[in-house]
Parts: sequence; C-alpha cells; structure tokens
Amino acid sequence: MLNVMAAAAVTMSIPCRVDPTPTTGSNASTTSASSASNNVTSVPVENPTVENLPENVNVFVVVIKGIIMGSIITTAVLGNALVIASVRRHRRLRVVTNCYVVSLAAADLLVAMCAMTFNASVELSGGRWLFGRFMCDVWNSLDVYFSTASILHLCCISVDRYYAIVSPLEYSVIMRQGTVGCMLGSAWILPAFISFIPIFMGWYTTGKHLDFMVKNPEVCVFIVNRPYAVISSSVSFWIPGLVMIVMYCKIYKEAVRQRKALSRTSSNIVLNSVHHHRSSTRQHHHQQMLLQAAADTGELVLHTAHCKMPNTKLHPINGEWSSL
Repeated sequence: MLNVMAAAAVTMSIPCRVDPTPTTGSNASTTSASSASNNVTSVPVENPTVENLPENVNVFVVVIKGIIMGSIITTAVLGNALVIASVRRHRRLRVVTNCYVVSLAAADLLVAMCAMTFNASVELSGGRWLFGRFMCDVWNSLDVYFSTASILHLCCISVDRYYAIVSPLEYSVIMRQGTVGCMLGSAWILPAFISFIPIFMGWYTTGKHLDFMVKNPEVCVFIVNRPYAVISSSVSFWIPGLVMIVMYCKIYKEAVRQRKALSRTSSNIVLNSVHHHRSSTRQHHHQQMLLQAAADTGELVLHTAHCKMPNTKLHPINGEWSSL
C-alpha cells in the first residue's frame, strides 16, 4: 500500500509535456494558459505521512524486539527487587556483607528502570528519540551514573571478600559499619562527577555535536570527546576492573595456600579424639565452603564486569570518540 501511494506521489510530481509547435494570436494565448496550467500541476505534492514512515517496516520484527526487551527489563526489575526483599524479610541475612549486595541490586534495578526502558523506546521507534533534548541528557546521565555505580559496587565486593579470606581475624575490625557506609557512599557519589555534571554542562562532547543536537532534537546520540572518554572509562571500568583482578588473584593464592594447609592437617585428625575429630571436620568443611563461596563470587563478579565492558569501549569516529 505504501509503495502504491509513493508511486502516486511520484506520478503527480512528473510535469506534463507541452506541445513545442509555435502558435500565434489567440492560439498563443490559449497555449500559454495551458502551459501555465501544466506548470501549476507539475509542482510535486509532498505527503509527510509517507515520507516520515520508515522504509521496509517489519511489524513482526518490532513485536519480537519488544517482547525480548520487555522480558529482559521485567526480569531485571523483579530479580533485583527479590534480592532486596529477601534481605529485608529474613533477619539472618542482614549482615555487613549483604549491604553491598542490596546496594548493588538497587543500582541494577535502577539501570533497568531508568536506562533500559529509554533504550527500548529508541529501538522500537526505529532509532528516533521521542522525548526532547533535555530528556536525552537525562537518559545519558542516568545510564552513565547507574552503570558506573554498579561496577564500583562490584569493586567494593571484591575488597570485602579479600579481607574476609586473607585476613579473617581482622575482618570485623576493618569492615565496620562506618567503613562499609563510606565505601557504599563513594560508590553512589563518585559516578555523579562523570555523568550529570559534565553532561549537563556540555563538557563531555564537542561544540559541533552540541549544535547537531540542537538542530536535531529527534536524535539522541552520545558522542564524547577524548578527555571525557579517557576519564570516564578509567573511573567507570578500567580502575575498578584492575582492582578486582588484583583482589581476586590474591584471594585465589590464599585459597590455594589454605587448601594445602588443610590437606596437610587432615591426616592428623584421625589421631585425635572423636570430639576433636568432629570439631576439626566441621572447621575444615566451613573453611572449604568459605573458599568456594569466595571463588564463586569472584567468578560472578568478573563475568559481570566482562559483560559491562562493551559499554565502556571507545572507538574513534571522525576525530571524535563515541562511548558504546
């Protein structure tokens, strides 16, 4: 149907052919009137409805994309809300370590609600931004803010696990409520300095891109300059990623050392009394569970950081840098 209407519009824009035979007198005036009439009808008639519609619209693909994106957003919201509700409901889960988990779940929950929803609207509308320039800056700020906060929380978890495994006797002294509060506060405050402030002040991009955004409010593209790209990617990924790698490498070495020590002492358990045997066995199992939990946490954190890595990769585009 769209092709038929487009063909009709093109047909209307084709000028009518005029007989080139010269005429004089009344015939000339008649011919001039006819030519004027033809010239009027040869003006192309614009049809904004047809021109504004994207070509090759596939409703089936749009529906499938909507279902997939809606499922991902719903799963992220419900999953993180379930984590928060579980810690709130069960008193035994209200420990210092789970403060990081609850705060991380809140950050990921806000990523799904404030960033992924706008991204879905852009994908489903064929790449058009429907909310104006101000909301474009809000969306970019929220995306950078909550993504950075999420990665910083993973960094805090790695530091917490390091002290729990490497220095278990000093863990309760180091990781007090005040220390945990400062770490979580930094994870929530620091991202604002690379998101809302530089984006709303216009420091993140070039003057050329700002002019483009003013003239094209239906487009929301996050193009950054080199200084912002280096600072933002360092704070939101590279430095926390390096800290996590160092922490979990030390945890792995400590786990190997403790496992060897436990294997050497396990042969002496049989020579002791039954009570001591049971006590040592329980301690052995508890230590193994602690090491396995640390290993699982490290693997999960590194996988999560790897999944977030494409969001901080940078590539040059015409002398500028774009954050994917």
